[in-house]
Amino acid sequence: MNHIFIVEDDKEIARNLKLLLQAEGFTAATAPTKAAAAQMIEQETFDLALVDISLPDGNGYAVCTQIKQVQDIPVIFLTASDDEASVVTGLNMGGDDYITKPFRPRELIARIQAAWRKSGRSSAVFKTGGLSVDTKSGVVSKNGKELFLSALEYRLLLIFINNPKNIITREQLLRELWDAAGEFVNDNTLTVYIRRLREKIEDNPSKPLIILTVRGIGYRLGGSHVPQ
Repeated sequence: MNHIFIVEDDKEIARNLKLLLQAEGFTAATAPTKAAAAQMIEQETFDLALVDISLPDGNGYAVCTQIKQVQDIPVIFLTASDDEASVVTGLNMGGDDYITKPFRPRELIARIQAAWRKSGRSSAVFKTGGLSVDTKSGVVSKNGKELFLSALEYRLLLIFINNPKNIITREQLLRELWDAAGEFVNDNTLTVYIRRLREKIEDNPSKPLIILTVRGIGYRLGGSHVPQ
């Protein structure tokens, strides 16, 4: 569902990567160390991983091995060195591709798309309650009729469809929306976005079936959902 795992210890690089991916309509989560990556890969479902070879508590090769064992998704290595030994080792450890830092944003996106095509994961249509979301094209439709969402409404919807089995707290939503917008999103603003999104995607916004409220905690995706 276009949810990308970034394993990178450089905070500035990780932040810029996340912003780039969000601008392309993806969602992303980051881990700064091998240990943090090991924990997250057991807790979240991803569609591709960008893994720095050099980490403060180990190397990205071990992270790649665990990712392949747990989720078997494409792994693209990020490396500051383009020496042949590092590249060959990474590919032999199961990596699907590599890119040398500093990299051009469009090249990275192209390599991500290529890795998905090679792995047979290029389709990304999500359906639930008459709602259809094509995360490749960004087209959202309800009962066959295209809907027009604002950038933040679409981002909010992506958070839910990328976490179909999880309760998402308001604090988590605020952090995600703030990162995506590049500006402060407060609690009242979040309530407004939830209401506006429900008005567009629900048959009866006053009795929502797609985005459900979990009182005192946050929200979760309702109904049956089918990724294709």
